[in-house]
Amino acid sequence: MRREDVPAGLTGRRRWSPGWIAFAAVGCIAVIVFGAVGYQALVESRHRSHASEHGNHPVDPAYFTDITDFPVAPPAPAARPGGSTGSWRVDCGRNQDGRHNSDNVVISPGMVGGAHHVHDYVGNVSTDAFSTDESLAAAGTTCGTGDKSTYFWPVLRIPGGKTGPGAYGKILVPDAVLIEYQGNPVNNVVPMPPFLRAGSGNPHGYTSGGVGTEHVQWSCSGTRGYVGRQYPRCPPGQQVVRVFDFPSCWNGRTTDSADHRSHLVFPAASGACPKGTFPVPRLRIELSYTVPPGQDYAIDTFPEELDSPVTDHAFYIDVLPEESMATVVDCVNSGRHCNV
Repeated sequence: MRREDVPAGLTGRRRWSPGWIAFAAVGCIAVIVFGAVGYQALVESRHRSHASEHGNHPVDPAYFTDITDFPVAPPAPAARPGGSTGSWRVDCGRNQDGRHNSDNVVISPGMVGGAHHVHDYVGNVSTDAFSTDESLAAAGTTCGTGDKSTYFWPVLRIPGGKTGPGAYGKILVPDAVLIEYQGNPVNNVVPMPPFLRAGSGNPHGYTSGGVGTEHVQWSCSGTRGYVGRQYPRCPPGQQVVRVFDFPSCWNGRTTDSADHRSHLVFPAASGACPKGTFPVPRLRIELSYTVPPGQDYAIDTFPEELDSPVTDHAFYIDVLPEESMATVVDCVNSGRHCNV
C-alpha cells in the first residue's frame, strides 16, 4: 500500500474524518462482539472435536474392581508433638449449575480447550483459560466466607449418546463435594501465599505408566477402609468416591513453577516436609456420586489416555482472603475442626 492510499488518520499526520471515526467505532464494536462470540464458537468447536476423538465406545472392563478387592487404606502418619491436627472445611456447592469447560488455566493458560476433556468447577465462577490473578480476585464464588479459590477436576460420565457439553454420555453431578484443609503431623502449618497453584494426580497417568498418580484414590462411601486406583464396583446403596490429596510442602518463594509441581511438593510418608520447604494447609477434595450398580462410568480424559482411572486429577488456585487463610491456619494449628 502506498502512503497516499493509507486512510486519513492512520499515518499519524492527518486528522480522522467523521466518516472514518464512525467506521472505526463500528469496527471496534464488531471486534468486541466477534471476540465474545468467537470465543464461544471456539469452545464449542473444541468440545465437538473432543467428543469425536473419544467416540462412543465402552469403558474397558479391566478398569473396574470390586471394592472388597481394593487394598486396605494405609494408616495416616501419627501426629508428633508440635504437629497440627485440626481441619477447616468450606462449602462450595457441587456444581449443580453445570459450570464446565475444557480449559486448564494452571497447566495451559491462554489455550482454549487445552485440556481436551471437560472439567467440573466449584468456587470461582469466572475461571477459564484467560483467567488472571486480578480477574479471579474480582469475580464471584460459589463458596462460603468469600473463598474465591478455583477448584476443578474432570467430569465423571456414563458413556452413551452425546448428552453433555463436549462429552459423550451423561455427565454426573456429584452428590457431595467435600473441600477440607488439614494439618501436618510433624509441624504447624504456615499460610499459603495468595494465588498459589497446585495439582494432584497426572492427566497423562495412563501413557506415563502411572507416574504421579499415587495421591488420587477411589473408594465407596460405605467401605472407606479400602482405596485403590481403579474404578470401584460399589455395593447397592453406596456411592462412588474420588479422593484428591494435594501437595503441602511449599518452597517459600513462588506460587508456581515451570513444571507446575516443583514449588509445592508432597511430604514424606512420615508427614515431614523436605528440607527447604514449609508445611502449608493440606487440601483434600472428596467427590461422591450415585452410580447404579453394575453401571459403567469413566472420567473424561485426553483421548490417548483412554478413559483410564489413573489419569484422574484435580487443580486448585488459592484465592482465599488473607483473613480467611489466617483462620484456616489457626483452626489447623490449634487442633480445632472448623466448618464454614
